[in-house]
Amino acid sequence: MDGRELKQYQRWKEQAQSLRGENQHLRLELNACRPEFFRADQKIDRLEHRLEKVLAENKMLKQKLADLSGSDQSKPKASLPAFVKANIPSRPARRPGRKKGHPPALRPMPEVIDVHETVALPVDRLGKLSCPECRAQLSDLETHKRYVEELIPSKVVATCYHTTSGWCPCCRKRIESRGENQPPAADLPHAQLGLNALATAMVMRVCYRLPLRQITRLFEQLPGLKISPGAIVKQIKRVGKWLEKQYHRLKWAIRAAGVVHADETGWRTNGRNGYLWTLTTADHTLFHVDRSRAAKVIVDLLGETFGQDGQTLVSDFYSVYDQFDGPQQKCLTHLLRELRDSIAQRPELTGHGFFVRCKRLIQDMLRLKKRRGKLKAADYWRHVQRVEERLKELAELRWNDPDADRLAKRLSKYQSKLTTFLHKKEVDGTNNAAERALRPAVVMRKITGGSRSAEGARAWAILASVMRTAEQQGKDVLASIKTLLKAEWSGKETALLTELLPLDST
Repeated sequence: MDGRELKQYQRWKEQAQSLRGENQHLRLELNACRPEFFRADQKIDRLEHRLEKVLAENKMLKQKLADLSGSDQSKPKASLPAFVKANIPSRPARRPGRKKGHPPALRPMPEVIDVHETVALPVDRLGKLSCPECRAQLSDLETHKRYVEELIPSKVVATCYHTTSGWCPCCRKRIESRGENQPPAADLPHAQLGLNALATAMVMRVCYRLPLRQITRLFEQLPGLKISPGAIVKQIKRVGKWLEKQYHRLKWAIRAAGVVHADETGWRTNGRNGYLWTLTTADHTLFHVDRSRAAKVIVDLLGETFGQDGQTLVSDFYSVYDQFDGPQQKCLTHLLRELRDSIAQRPELTGHGFFVRCKRLIQDMLRLKKRRGKLKAADYWRHVQRVEERLKELAELRWNDPDADRLAKRLSKYQSKLTTFLHKKEVDGTNNAAERALRPAVVMRKITGGSRSAEGARAWAILASVMRTAEQQGKDVLASIKTLLKAEWSGKETALLTELLPLDST
């Protein structure tokens, strides 16, 4: 064997010894891991056995739940309780702004320019316009117009009216001169709140529903006028008395309207439960606070003869509204809500024939009303006749279920009052108008808890009625309150039957 083969043999021998040592090490490591593998196999067997038991128990519980609810798991689940709000389904984020190609929605240009101010650039030693940063001369000069709309800080203006008074032997009272914006004298010789302060406080409290202490802080921080919360309450009562005539005119305007929406909600006065009634039309709204929810209240508001001239009353299914003989329309949204609440309380009614057919019928009625202008007269009235036949059939059937039979009796009782809106074009099938009118009052109730006195509740109802009516007619609420107060102080009659303007200006 030559030297070359000997070296090769030595390398192989060394590799063989290395492999034998590595093999021995792996055998020892394998022997050490075998107990761990055995324990892991046992643990896996125990977990698989426990999983089988949990799956069997879960299947049994699902079967019990299906037996108790009377419906299998394939049907929709019961809705959340009334005090729990459902999660809003996630939606893809919408890019802000208008769609591509539409003109941008920017601030409109001011109609009147009150101040013109020239803003100059700095000049260098030669009198040339220069850069304010590096002082280099500017070239290619241009002029621009930059419009800025700003508020002027308000301040308190105290006015002393020098008046003259004298005794009138005919009227048997003392007559005193009075300025156009001067309120009737009170709390003499102390100062009073002027027209702008009174109207602004009323709008803050009633229209924007600010707490009394927040109003006092705003007056103190912005114009610097100090006023207490009690003074604001006192002024609200005074303004309410001044606008009492407008409140009665609103009542007469609503009585003469063709369609009136009515609704009521809770309202506490001096810690005692009561009710807030509302009557609203397309142009007028009336609020009334009363301890009672009886039929006499709505009769006093609308009058005993309401409906005899063809006026339509839109309301919910509260029985006090049934005493009027004229045409009525019951709110279909309330009926849909009743169907939904019944299904929420009893999920097994989800596929019940009455609830399915009644919901489909109401939706068809509302859709038919929207299509009235698109259909021919003959086709429309044929659809109306078919809808009324479906309603009659649904009301006459018996469903062998307490909730279904109860609602079917309601359909039978108000059968003629559920389709009035299909016959009268100006009537809506829902009472959403009254609910929208009540919504700001409900927010006010959450903030204040109600009224502290019957006089305060009356004043709030008067102011809320006037301000809501001004908003409906597209008037400036603050300016309307000022106009009505000035007219009342001067003794001039004003009318709210059509618009919030003095009679002598029309």
